[in-house]
Amino acid sequence: MVDPVDKERLRQLDARIAELKRAQQPEKRHQDEHYSQANIAWRMVTELVAGLGIGFGIGYGLDSLFGTMPLFLVLFVFLGFAAGIKTMLRTAEEVRRKQSADKAGDDGDQA
Repeated sequence: MVDPVDKERLRQLDARIAELKRAQQPEKRHQDEHYSQANIAWRMVTELVAGLGIGFGIGYGLDSLFGTMPLFLVLFVFLGFAAGIKTMLRTAEEVRRKQSADKAGDDGDQA
């Protein structure tokens, strides 16, 4: 049988070990940060190209339907470009908010 005093000492030891393990978490390497930034950049490029592609598809479809070849194509390519830029800006804002929250969380841990 385990003595209640020994149980308490073991619980305290477990708590200290867990605290030390949390303190020794590896910091984010620069390569990981760079890889994350590359993912964000590719996401933004994909959003822009998707907007252009969708605009091109809609414009070409409408021009084929109505027989006004360059009119809707040009119009919807510009609208797709604008939508892609708007989506990219939304992504950039989301990333900025996340980085600000992470930085604020890191500052709070150090205090």
